[in-house]
Amino acid sequence: MFEKLVVVTRQTRLADLVRRYNTVAQARFCIEHAGGDFADFVLEDDNYRRALDVIQRDAERFDGTLKVLPLERSLVPSYLFAPTDIVVALGQDGLVANTAKYVGRQPLIGVNPDPARFDGILLPFEPADAVPIVERVLRAKARTTEVTLAEARLPDGRHLLGFNDLFIGAQTHVSARYRIKVGKQIATHSSSGVIVSTGAGSTGWLSSTFNMAAALARFQGVRLAPMPQLTWSDRRLFFVVREPFASRASELGLAVGWIEPGQALEIESLMPAGGAIFSDGMESDFLRFDAGTTARIEAAAEGVTLVVP
Repeated sequence: MFEKLVVVTRQTRLADLVRRYNTVAQARFCIEHAGGDFADFVLEDDNYRRALDVIQRDAERFDGTLKVLPLERSLVPSYLFAPTDIVVALGQDGLVANTAKYVGRQPLIGVNPDPARFDGILLPFEPADAVPIVERVLRAKARTTEVTLAEARLPDGRHLLGFNDLFIGAQTHVSARYRIKVGKQIATHSSSGVIVSTGAGSTGWLSSTFNMAAALARFQGVRLAPMPQLTWSDRRLFFVVREPFASRASELGLAVGWIEPGQALEIESLMPAGGAIFSDGMESDFLRFDAGTTARIEAAAEGVTLVVP
């Protein structure tokens, strides 16, 4: 049933520094000259390399019956995942989220390379657990959970999936102009953009908007109700408009709400240029969203199969 183990990796902060400054010595000089702790960059890199070594060493027990392919994060959008792939994402959480959008229905295993450093909400396994969990997948004994994805679709067929959230707005910090519609309700907005969150993403970017609202309410002596709770498999999505601005041409209606199962949020761009839709913080992988384009946002037809303990 399965022929390949795809281990998705990421560049460490040290690797990014070396790419920027050409050598480890030059990177060390620049960080320490600025008062930073270069040893922490080295420690993180060492821990990550050890975690990858553990997985690759343990995978030798497959003795060629399951090929092992390391795949760097930047190559994930262009890699064609096959139905015969099992996928391991060697954390952080964002790596799981950004891999999930491309794997289809393939089992996805999140592994935490450095539990002392990363909370790892989506990383329930440690490196030594990875291959035993893969073996459970091979025997159809692994526990899995279905995670709902959000989908933005344009009239020309282009679409984008979001594991945690979708952002619809402007590429820069200028105001986004658009018309928003849910059911029979319509509003014209000027704002910092719209966040549409899944259940998996409700503890991330969405929670920060509620934290900001709660802080403003406390400042005024008001207590807000708790943020609505969503499970990972919840087919509902939740949207929030960031910093809506009221003017003669823009209003405050439809600034927050549910997208119920079978329902869609429609957003028509009123921006002549610079409009964008991206997901899970990956600004480089985006849909152009300029005037004349209407995006339809809803729960994706298929979710992600996440392996759990």
